[in-house]
Amino acid sequence: MFVIRSRAIDTSGWRGTRRLRAAAGVVLLLLSVNSAAAESPEDPRTSHRFQADPAQEVLGELQRVRVRHEDTLPDVARLFDLGYEEITRANPGVDPWLPGDGTELVLPTLFVLPEAPRDGLVLNMAGMRLYYFSKPGKDGVSDIYTHPIGIGRVGWSTPLGTTRVTAKAKDPSWYVPESIRKEHAEEGDPLPAIVPPGPDNPLGQHVLRLALPSYLIHGTNKPWGVGMRVSHGCIRLYPEDIEALFSMVPKGTPVHIVDQPYLAGWQDGRLMFAAHVPLEEQGGDWLAALELLDHRMNDAPESSSTAAIDWGRVARITRDGMGIAFPVQVDAPDVRQWLAAAPLIRTEPVANYRPQDDAASGPAEPGPGEGAKR
Repeated sequence: MFVIRSRAIDTSGWRGTRRLRAAAGVVLLLLSVNSAAAESPEDPRTSHRFQADPAQEVLGELQRVRVRHEDTLPDVARLFDLGYEEITRANPGVDPWLPGDGTELVLPTLFVLPEAPRDGLVLNMAGMRLYYFSKPGKDGVSDIYTHPIGIGRVGWSTPLGTTRVTAKAKDPSWYVPESIRKEHAEEGDPLPAIVPPGPDNPLGQHVLRLALPSYLIHGTNKPWGVGMRVSHGCIRLYPEDIEALFSMVPKGTPVHIVDQPYLAGWQDGRLMFAAHVPLEEQGGDWLAALELLDHRMNDAPESSSTAAIDWGRVARITRDGMGIAFPVQVDAPDVRQWLAAAPLIRTEPVANYRPQDDAASGPAEPGPGEGAKR
């Protein structure tokens, strides 16, 4: 089990008390019903690597898991390659640090792809998630890798737009920008001008440098911050995820940075809709969600359901901001039925993380320096 630094987290900025109680009621009722059913857990489904053709808009499958007494939500999140906000928002009302032995959690491992070019890296800020699209084969099918990310906190937002990977570095030094040194000094935590490679380096052991000056995609020495707004604008990944990406992503890879809190796409003839909590400085546009769904209905694939959209359901999904992909047509299962139908799986790692390998080890020798915000 990896160690997570205890940290008070304020969620008041993204969800009011009434909204929290409503969403929590649905999840907790679902969990109590399923617990009584005494289901036998199945093998977990992959949550970080998929194969898809160009027409596919939704990846993965929603899952449920029953936690053990020693588990925390961040523990479970890392096993299934989810971020902190992803797992806590999908399970409102569950204590992140003491969920309780036998409590069932919803794993939001069903992903609606953002609207962006499917080449290279796509980063969705609102969803706090990265996608890497490999080059398609002759049949048009691509391997798609997806991982949670930590992003810039309010006032240190990551710029949107298209850039590219310009360099890669293993075991980097961190050349601390003057603005960050000043901030830390004012907080009584002075930083040196250069932080060498090692366990105290917030860049971790792998870095992808971008054409955006001072912005990086990198690992971290504080995995608990993945899936949260904690950086000065750089993109953080779990150490095991950036290590895997580092070996796959070449220099010159395009990087598309978008901010899309509302996502819609077709899966098995059903229109799916996911609503993330909009970034505080961007705000949410309810009309944008309506226009997106209307556009998707007009572009429905052949043999898809022609049933009308349940706009009341869309309003509730948008209000709750759980980040879970739900079907939204009137002939589809309702929210409670959809969650209850997710398979119950065993608590075991399915992505890059292995708890037994979590012991940190310092690099053998210094690598090339990287001056960045982190």
